[in-house]
Amino acid sequence: MVGDQQKEFIQKDGYLVVPDLLSSQLVEECETEIGRLHDLAVEFESKNDPRAEKFQHEPFAEGEMVNGRPVLRKIEPVEEFSQVFDDLAIHQPLVDLMRRLLGPDLLLFRSTLMLKPAFHGSIHTLHQDVSYWPVKSSELITVSIALTDSTPDNGCFKVIPGSHRWPRRKWGSIIRRQDEGLTDLENIDTTGQIDVPLKAGSALLFDSALVHGSGPNCSPNPRHTALFAYFTPGGTYHPHKDAAQHQTFRIICGLEGRPSVTLHAEFPKN
Repeated sequence: MVGDQQKEFIQKDGYLVVPDLLSSQLVEECETEIGRLHDLAVEFESKNDPRAEKFQHEPFAEGEMVNGRPVLRKIEPVEEFSQVFDDLAIHQPLVDLMRRLLGPDLLLFRSTLMLKPAFHGSIHTLHQDVSYWPVKSSELITVSIALTDSTPDNGCFKVIPGSHRWPRRKWGSIIRRQDEGLTDLENIDTTGQIDVPLKAGSALLFDSALVHGSGPNCSPNPRHTALFAYFTPGGTYHPHKDAAQHQTFRIICGLEGRPSVTLHAEFPKN
């Protein structure tokens, strides 16, 4: 249960850990589904199916196979290929949690399966999601659900508490080799950086402006994460100049029961 104390914590520090959000049975179901999705990636690639592009390989393990399966980094949007993860986005305990934090009207911005494979998981450099995402909102929260135990050894999240109040900036490429550092940028105070280990089924919630990243996975244990980002109807859409000038988002709850809403591009006024 998230009460006033937890809401104050995420407002102050920019993140919140919620233990045991998913049952062990649901975690097991998700892990079984991840195996099926790896097999689906093999099928798509063998048929030169364009949908294979949604299954991103680890860039520094391109072409490698483990037990006949590719070494995947990310599947996005995962709901296009999986009813299990489509259902997880509207899992009632998760929706109830987000409504307590953001209010009764929720839209889904992102639905992603992040895979930090054993031995091959790359570094995710320190960054702010808001610097890359086209939706701008003061009420956009990511929920990162651990589907395997997440530890410093297999590349758990690292966050800098309170950094969601820092100025927005350009961070560059997010993916780095295992032997590289978390950032090369100057004037970044990392003294407050902490690891956020999670037991399978637990979740890390964080503000879209929070500075975060993750280390490499050189261990024999994969780090699997279901990642969903929710926002409120007050968000605005600011795409890159070559991107689509509108985007439709799924309504999770509220807004008079409508299925979706379309946001149109907004540009800075002269």
